[in-house]
Amino acid sequence: MKMKKYVLSSVSLIIFMAFFIMAPNGFAYQLLDLASKKKTALKKSVETLKAGRLIIVGELHTNAEHHQKQLSVIETLHDAGVKVSIGLEMFRRDSQKDLDRWVSKDISPDEFYKFYYDNWNYPWPFYSMIFEYARDNKIPMIGLNVGREITQQVARRGFDSLSEEQRGKLEDVICIVDETYMAFIRKAFGDHSHGKLNFIHFCEAQLVWDNIMAMHALDYLKSNPERVMVLLTGIGHALKLGIPAQIKRRSDLPYVVILPETPGYISQEKMTLEDTDFLILK
Repeated sequence: MKMKKYVLSSVSLIIFMAFFIMAPNGFAYQLLDLASKKKTALKKSVETLKAGRLIIVGELHTNAEHHQKQLSVIETLHDAGVKVSIGLEMFRRDSQKDLDRWVSKDISPDEFYKFYYDNWNYPWPFYSMIFEYARDNKIPMIGLNVGREITQQVARRGFDSLSEEQRGKLEDVICIVDETYMAFIRKAFGDHSHGKLNFIHFCEAQLVWDNIMAMHALDYLKSNPERVMVLLTGIGHALKLGIPAQIKRRSDLPYVVILPETPGYISQEKMTLEDTDFLILK
């Protein structure tokens, strides 16, 4: 398994560096406001973005450009003097001490990698620039997820299979899958995303995931009122019926959703304000 991860990391690094070399100089991205249909340079959108204390930026996990766009959002806010934090789907909340050690430089990269791969299966090179920028600039990184054994069990056997002890970790999670949510999951993940899993159970697992990340993000922002959080997560969770719906159910905290334009998937023709607030373009 370790050797497989190292091979994947090496291949991914080559892909990432190829993108880095070919990417536009300065990563001069634009935001398309779906409400006004206007395009604005990302660097001129700081006031718009920081009005949302939670900025949810979606990604396809193995798309190098998506991670560069996420980093550009973080850099833009930080350079403008905004007190930024970075919320991570990629780390569990119980790994927070390891993230804190990373940001404070109390752990070497080689030692940190084992914690990274304990939390996330996707190769480090796709995320390394974001983690290194946070470390260099002392930007807090916040683990938002729950242990994968919880979501895996829900995906395989359903929410009702959880014990009282397991449910205790989920606080006030409400896991009701209706027709609207099922249609959303099919749109976000595709009809075959659940493989051989029961589709209702797959929906329940996604709903648990969205609930948990929303609750942990709100907890952090309540305790750190001076901070704005850029939350990095998969596109399926970033769409407005994902994490944003769970934020809205619990709080009136202002949030902004940004999705990366992706040919054939996330496009100006397909996305509406029901999906996202902005598309980030080149």
